[in-house]
Amino acid sequence: MRSAPPTLLAATLTTSALSLAMGPVAPWVRYHALHAPAASTAPAPLTAPSENILATDTQLAELRLHALVAASAAALAAPQREAQPETPAPAQQGGPGSERSAANKPLENEITPELDRSVSKGLAFLARRQNQDGSFGETQFGRGVAVTALACLAFMADGNCPGRGAYGENVQRGLNFILANTADNGLIATDQANSPMYGHGFATLFLGEVYGMTQGGGDTAMAERVHRALVKAVRLIESTQNDEGGWRYNPVPFDADISVTITQIMALRSARNAGLEIPKATIDKAVEYVRGCQNPDGGFRYQMMAGPSGWPRSAAGVASLFYAGIYEDRTIDRGLRYLLNHGLPGGMGDGMAIHYFYGQYYAVQAMFLAGGDHWAKWWPAIRRELTMSQRSDGRWDDTSVGSDYGTAMALIILQMPKRYLPIFQK
Repeated sequence: MRSAPPTLLAATLTTSALSLAMGPVAPWVRYHALHAPAASTAPAPLTAPSENILATDTQLAELRLHALVAASAAALAAPQREAQPETPAPAQQGGPGSERSAANKPLENEITPELDRSVSKGLAFLARRQNQDGSFGETQFGRGVAVTALACLAFMADGNCPGRGAYGENVQRGLNFILANTADNGLIATDQANSPMYGHGFATLFLGEVYGMTQGGGDTAMAERVHRALVKAVRLIESTQNDEGGWRYNPVPFDADISVTITQIMALRSARNAGLEIPKATIDKAVEYVRGCQNPDGGFRYQMMAGPSGWPRSAAGVASLFYAGIYEDRTIDRGLRYLLNHGLPGGMGDGMAIHYFYGQYYAVQAMFLAGGDHWAKWWPAIRRELTMSQRSDGRWDDTSVGSDYGTAMALIILQMPKRYLPIFQK
């Protein structure tokens, strides 16, 4: 990002040398059943104590049970349950990301028949694109852990788990590829990667979501293997945070930018949701770094040094604060206003401009967590724009990174209302 931050991100994603990246959810449970109210209303702070982690997992299990009952043909009411207590984030009385979060407040007609058809075509296209070794990514753009992780998350957003569901085998093969490229020191990268922290962040997020959706069930040996890899990957993130509080391309604590930093924060959030302990100091430093990258106009620059705002990295900045457990903050309020003024779908002219999918991936998450009018305004606009831009064969094109990447990102965005991935439920 620097003067043109996404150009660096595109180069990272498009070269083979730089490769990016509770019971299980039954794949046949229809996502509309999740529109029933649930006990939890917002993500707990990332630094909540371990006993609250267990409480949150209990809530998630109850939510899935509720969805199963509501979706069945039998006219049984979902069991009522008492909300489990969570540790509140500081000063979040009525703020974005608390009771206003869209996590348990779906919009009317949030999921449309057109969206269903678009997602079905996209998933089928993506499944056909998987390589023999389980990876995703075209040869000219580079195959690696980032695009593979994102593609598998797109399948999991439909309720598929490794070995379970219509695309469960695709997820399993992708998981095998990720695990095969996990080094003893925890770094997840292919041998050709020379600036691998983007991919490491996405791949660690994927492992956290897999473990969060399958722990205690399925293949116990595989779950243990995923857990070991996740722990090592998280410890590597913790040990490579620089003095400013951020991360950059390589697993060394020397430099930082907001784009790489958000991938690490999301990975830590997913790991915490899955039950791993995350040091409070790590998160506090990351929050300080993100805040230090905001410009007076509410947008975010690439690094702490002076630089222009850009809506894609601004979306990443706002989302990172939410995932760090900050829900009401002037930094967030200003960032949300900047995004509505500069990134709202349909108001940008060239909607498919460079870094479009990167920006919308984070912007949709930020608006979902902000909830209320933010989500009500952003969601119909991005849903319309993506369903209209899909190709006839089911793909979405990204000229910088390739259709595997573009399709995976579009599918993750469009399936947020299904609320299957734990990262979007907490």
